Amino acid sequence: MVSPINRLRAVVASVSLLLWIVPASAVSRPRIGARGISSGALSDALPRDAGPQNSARKTPAAEGSASVAGTVVDVRGAAIPGADVSLAHGDGTQLQTMVSEANGEFNFTKILPGPYLVVVNAKGFALFTSAEFVLTVLQAYEVPNVSLSIATANMEVTVRPTEMIAAEQIKTEEQQRLIGFYPNFYTSYIHDAAPLTAKQKFSLATRGTFDPVAMLGVGVAAGIEQGTNAYAGYGQGAVGYSKRFAAKFADGRSSDFLTHAVFPALLHQDPRYYYQGSGSIKSRIMHAVRSAFITRSDSGRTVFNSSYLLGDMCSGALSNLYYPQANRGAHLVFTNAAIGFAGRIGTNLLREFAKP
Repeated sequence: MVSPINRLRAVVASVSLLLWIVPASAVSRPRIGARGISSGALSDALPRDAGPQNSARKTPAAEGSASVAGTVVDVRGAAIPGADVSLAHGDGTQLQTMVSEANGEFNFTKILPGPYLVVVNAKGFALFTSAEFVLTVLQAYEVPNVSLSIATANMEVTVRPTEMIAAEQIKTEEQQRLIGFYPNFYTSYIHDAAPLTAKQKFSLATRGTFDPVAMLGVGVAAGIEQGTNAYAGYGQGAVGYSKRFAAKFADGRSSDFLTHAVFPALLHQDPRYYYQGSGSIKSRIMHAVRSAFITRSDSGRTVFNSSYLLGDMCSGALSNLYYPQANRGAHLVFTNAAIGFAGRIGTNLLREFAKP
């Protein structure tokens, strides 16, 4: 019977013989079986930077781990909901925008490290811009003192050229008529009306002197002279009437242009009548009569109405060129000038008491 000692010796001898026969490379080579790669080979195949520690280190940098929060309040400390809150880079480039909540709070998350600032804009409040701050990884930053002050009222004042204002006033004046038909272009119901330029004075004179109602007045005046045989040198009949019509037309046109445009432009005087509209009847009558002799300068000063005087005198002098020879002379000049002044006073009274 084999003893235990002999059995042990036989086993050791068998193992030694087996190790001598199998090559050492076969022992160290990984084996691939039905279950796949052995655990030793799998650990060698994984990338060295794919470990848990490296993964945790890279995730915050890629997505951003910092946050920015704060509360929007007014100067009394009351929360301001609905305010537009923007997170921007230090150079002012806007990144995110949100609206403050009912309690005034806001919170930006997943922010990358770097310099930032917060801008808050709320209706009725002045724009708020925080001081620049620098975020670090995983930092939860709270913006201090997001307190909005009441916005200062902005008053927009539009300054328009005086010429533009005067043009608008002229448009209104050109629509004015007394008793529904008589031209009332030279009446200003604005006490401090803008001064007219020379061009505007000529434009208004042209509009007034060639108005159809003015032409009708010329025809009526010529008919009255025909009926009374005034300026008999013109004769009677159609020829006499046409001469009288031409003379009255020339009188009116020259008077209008000289008194309302030429001399007012040269002497910088205002050719308009300024409506008083208040006070006693006597004071208003005096104002209407005085306005035939007193007017305003373009600078607003009260001056003698030399434009009317010179205009009427020059118009009377021109009438010596076309009136009958028997009627010419200084008498004609002063007569036409007096008629012009009387007509102006009458027109002023009508303007003062027959406001449309």
